[in-house]
Amino acid sequence: MLKDNFYMMKAIKLAKIGIYTTTPNPNVGCVIVKNDKIIGTGYHFQTGKAHAEIYALKMAGINAKGSTVYITLEPCNYNNNTPACCIALIKAQVHRVVIATKDPNPKVNGQGLETLIKSGIKITHNILAKEAKKINHGFFQRMLYGVPYITLKLASSLDGKIALCNGISKWISCKKSRQDVYKLRAQSSAILSTSQTVIKDNATLIVHWHKLSKNIKSQYPKKYLRQPIRIILDRTNKITPFHKIITIPEKIILIKSKYNINIWPKHVQQIIVPLNKGYFDIKYLFKILGKMNINNILIEAGSILSGFLILNNFINELIIYMTPKLFGHNALNLCNIKKINNINNVLHFNFHKIKMISKDLKLILRPTKTQIWT
Repeated sequence: MLKDNFYMMKAIKLAKIGIYTTTPNPNVGCVIVKNDKIIGTGYHFQTGKAHAEIYALKMAGINAKGSTVYITLEPCNYNNNTPACCIALIKAQVHRVVIATKDPNPKVNGQGLETLIKSGIKITHNILAKEAKKINHGFFQRMLYGVPYITLKLASSLDGKIALCNGISKWISCKKSRQDVYKLRAQSSAILSTSQTVIKDNATLIVHWHKLSKNIKSQYPKKYLRQPIRIILDRTNKITPFHKIITIPEKIILIKSKYNINIWPKHVQQIIVPLNKGYFDIKYLFKILGKMNINNILIEAGSILSGFLILNNFINELIIYMTPKLFGHNALNLCNIKKINNINNVLHFNFHKIKMISKDLKLILRPTKTQIWT
């Protein structure tokens, strides 16, 4: 068991390398071991390219026969953009396959294991499953519930304010924190905001490769930069083809209650979402985005949308960059939530991780309640 954990941890480390490029596919790593020596390694880099197992088998060559293969996710058993990995493992005549977790994709989900077992290959699974699922929380949520994993990002003062009383909010957090936000963007399948926030900040919501850290740039060459899909809630048709965010020729989705007759560039898509009590039906929207193979969404918005999402249990994770400054009681609150008079009704979160970033604190919190996706 200790040996299995050791090699699986190496496979998980490999899988993480693809965190910026694999979406909508999961991040997968593979390590092939024979006579206590690693003879092959691989990770999935990009949709349409070879899977982790194929790269590792190619490195191992004929030595793969009789080996033990460690994979962070159940190998696929069907041909899609690439050949089935199960068939490749069987042809290589490996002795044993150790899998961290089953693939939640209904096309696979246990069938890959059955295929390998029928061929006589020994199987061990649920090795570091929790750790393996962490690097694919968006993929798992989409496959299991049909919706993306939702992360809400906010920057706040010590007294829980996101802007001064005159509306000025640039820049609340320090340069290192803003650099960390670019990392979050680069890892996300999509970024969601509102037309009000975009127009106010003159935002583009794109990833600037040169603003990523040196460590990230070393493993993520500029030529492979993948821009997240930008999703803008524009209920009152405030966004026009002339706004800065539209002039950037990267995919953007405008969420509207009715079609806008403007002539939009090809990279702009309009999606009509029904209203619910005067606002977009967010549950309906997230299900649509799940069907579009969007694994995870980073939300960068103001206090109104943030409060709505938190109050209705739509978020999976809340990230707050807290700066050691006080803005005063007239400043804009972190999120707009209706008055709560009973202590039993307050919204609860658990601290998942706390990290110092230069002068700021990065707080990662998980809500105790999340939406039931039925």
